[in-house]
Amino acid sequence: MKATFPHMGNQYVAAKVLLEELGVDIVIPPQCSQDTLEIGTKYSPESICLPLKVNIGNLVESAKAGADTVVFSGSCGPCRFGYYSVLEKEILRELGHEMEFILFDPPQGDYRTFISRIFKLAQTSNPYKIGKALRRGVQILYQVDALDKAAHYKRPRQREIGKVDFYYDKFHKEVRNTCCYKETSRLIEEIKQQIMNIEEDPTREVLKVGIVGEIYTIIEPFVNLNVERKLGEMGVEIEKSLEVSRWLTEHLFLSPLKLTSEGKIHKAAKPYLKTMIGGHARETIGYTVEYAERGFDGVIQIYPLTCMPEIVAQSILPTVEQDYNIPYLCLIVDEMTGEAGYTTRLEAFIDLLRRRKERQESEELLSRH
Repeated sequence: MKATFPHMGNQYVAAKVLLEELGVDIVIPPQCSQDTLEIGTKYSPESICLPLKVNIGNLVESAKAGADTVVFSGSCGPCRFGYYSVLEKEILRELGHEMEFILFDPPQGDYRTFISRIFKLAQTSNPYKIGKALRRGVQILYQVDALDKAAHYKRPRQREIGKVDFYYDKFHKEVRNTCCYKETSRLIEEIKQQIMNIEEDPTREVLKVGIVGEIYTIIEPFVNLNVERKLGEMGVEIEKSLEVSRWLTEHLFLSPLKLTSEGKIHKAAKPYLKTMIGGHARETIGYTVEYAERGFDGVIQIYPLTCMPEIVAQSILPTVEQDYNIPYLCLIVDEMTGEAGYTTRLEAFIDLLRRRKERQESEELLSRH
């Protein structure tokens, strides 16, 4: 077995460590690029959403490097993501790549099937070995998400623009050459510390913006055209509504105990959307409400063209914007998205937020006198 997986932000680091700890040979696909997208666009259905096209590009690149097995997360509900594995396997077969898919759907109470797939991937039923590998993989997942948060905090505050991403890019180059848990964990903490030690500019005005929308487009920087870097350099600290580590905690660990925080978010969304319609539409609305209540300066929704749940959420968010007085911007991405126009819209939105905040501060100052 030579396993691979599609990219989705930093999750490849945790997947790499998990498979290494299990003793599985792996092929990490190259970082997502224009070449990846062109491969995926060429062989995918024209009207399918962008994440599948990028996934196909990742898997074709991995197949050419010798991978024969795909480790893939599944889904449930009306989102098309639930059909990705079936469609991807068929496309790869038509291209001459016979690859086996080991699919990890959310357990939904069926832990027996979930565990049997872990045994198949690990090629062992030794609970100690599997448990240790899973624990270490999950720990790395939390660590890389913490690294992301450190970068989100420092980017808008760094005195020297680009310093954060110097270390961040260094991490992605070096992590491919690390092996297993200890080396990877040490590297993450080392880079995180270097980022946190970057000198700050205390005079810089920092805005706070929430990023909501479809999970893949929020997390994968190639697909969202590096929105977190762009916003950071504009003096904006971001917070994402969805993270892989948070999703894992909610669905794998807390869900069986009925301790998830999703109830709070769904309750916030309920006046606008009462039921689950697939994807993360309720989360998009619920987190927008939460960000408004926490005093964020604005919210940006990002989703791939034709994503039905997010289209529904988009139709509702202007009402939330009005009810909670929080500015909102919607960005829709596909393979034709132009970076110049995308960046111009971001710049205009951030300029609006900055002027709005200045006006509010002036009004508050006048009211005191």
